[in-house]
Amino acid sequence: MEKIRILWADDEIDSLKPQVFFLEKKGYDLTTVSNGHDLIDTLAEDSSYDLVFLDESMPGITGIETLSRIKSRGWTMPVVMVTKNEAENLMEEAIGSQISDYLIKPINPNQLLLTIKKLIDNKKLVSAKNTSDYQVAFRQLFMEISDSADHESWVKIYRQLMQWEFKLDHGSDPEIQQILAQQKQEANIEFSKFINQHYQKWFEPNAYAPVMSHNLMINKVFKTLSSDVPTIFILLDNLRYDQWKIIEPIITEKFKVTREDYFYSILPTTTQYSRNSIFAGMLPAEIEKFYPEWWLNDNEEGGKNLREPDLLGNLVKRVFKPEIRWEYFKVTNTAKGKQLVDQIHNYLRNNLTAVVYNFIDMLSHARTEMEVLKELASDEIAYRSLTRSWFIHSPLWAALQRIADLPVQLIITTDHGTIRVQDPSKVIGDRDTTTNLRYKVGKSLAYEKKDVLEIKDPAKVGLPRPNLSSTFIFAKDKNYFLYPNNFSQFMNYYRNTFQHGGISMEEMICPVIHLRSKNAL
Repeated sequence: MEKIRILWADDEIDSLKPQVFFLEKKGYDLTTVSNGHDLIDTLAEDSSYDLVFLDESMPGITGIETLSRIKSRGWTMPVVMVTKNEAENLMEEAIGSQISDYLIKPINPNQLLLTIKKLIDNKKLVSAKNTSDYQVAFRQLFMEISDSADHESWVKIYRQLMQWEFKLDHGSDPEIQQILAQQKQEANIEFSKFINQHYQKWFEPNAYAPVMSHNLMINKVFKTLSSDVPTIFILLDNLRYDQWKIIEPIITEKFKVTREDYFYSILPTTTQYSRNSIFAGMLPAEIEKFYPEWWLNDNEEGGKNLREPDLLGNLVKRVFKPEIRWEYFKVTNTAKGKQLVDQIHNYLRNNLTAVVYNFIDMLSHARTEMEVLKELASDEIAYRSLTRSWFIHSPLWAALQRIADLPVQLIITTDHGTIRVQDPSKVIGDRDTTTNLRYKVGKSLAYEKKDVLEIKDPAKVGLPRPNLSSTFIFAKDKNYFLYPNNFSQFMNYYRNTFQHGGISMEEMICPVIHLRSKNAL
């Protein structure tokens, strides 16, 4: 296949060598010159270039003057103006001279690739408009990722990235999808830095902090309860924001979304810590202090979430006087799912019914263990598709359809999300060190500091301390922890599996969706 040929004029072309090398690695043929005169001379000798990148500010003749000479000679290849300046009159002049696009310095290599795809390769795209729109959004997202300063900004960034992932899911050029994947990874790297800097501060008095696991019920659930309309609170273990969006069109056939909200899962982003905190309205260290018989540390035998109904009951008693009518129901198998369908009408007698549904959690664990599911859920698109297929045929959806014509409020949320891990990070610990791939707690841990957030004083973030010298470490981005023994074997076994416990937008930023039956509206 013939290479696409690009001519690039810039008096600082030596400083653009990384971008030139990037495009050459992508298979493009680059010719570079340092001024407008040389560009015109090069085109006079050979005008078969597919695309021209033209610096606006060059000695000799400017980019605008060079563009005018290109057009006056009848050369019709697309011209992209590269400028340090977004001055309105300059852009109007350039656009009036028929540039095809413009880029603002400094130039991210992926911006160049998106421009080329839009102008040259768009015949290969099912939806050129999505690619063009993403090109515009790319720089804005890049700036927001670089400048994001608070937890609200990160929620906005995460949602935007997910929206683009949905738009580009099917039919788009794989390289465009790869650019988005790279941007999402860059965002997670910056998000990890943000959490590293701010997480411990969120637990200080009067801190500017998001709603988190331990105050979710009070802030996002209890405040919405009504004596007239029953509320069913559905916690889908491991439900990420993108998985909510894939089942949203199904649910909204019968129910109306009244509010799409969020909370941040505490660390570790696991069921043991986050979900116990949700139902207790307490941090794990507080649960251990006030209900020591109900809390088990990682290194202790026994089920870690067996006391959720008791924790919720005590929370209701602390908050509501007189006590409201409430119930808790957990679905862990098909029989329990059928029981939910049969009993759903009875729950409408309560002010609050909490339903915990474990399927998505089982799906992520099964994907690690079962080769068939590894093939079926090989990437994010397939993982979402499996979630959608499950939900359509689930007892949960069957139960919700039974009450869709009755006045009811639904609140759908989760305890944490998951991330597809790719980069192994070595950890050394003693026999009591936890086995989770995304966090570790133990004594005398040895680890790569660049890969983790380390918490040497767990009490500062509301975590219990199994031993006086216990340290928590949390994996950042797509890292997963492995011991040196059989490193290569387990590296391949766990790579590209969905895990939780660490720091990523997918694990920590959790949806809280408020819905009403359409009949009630």
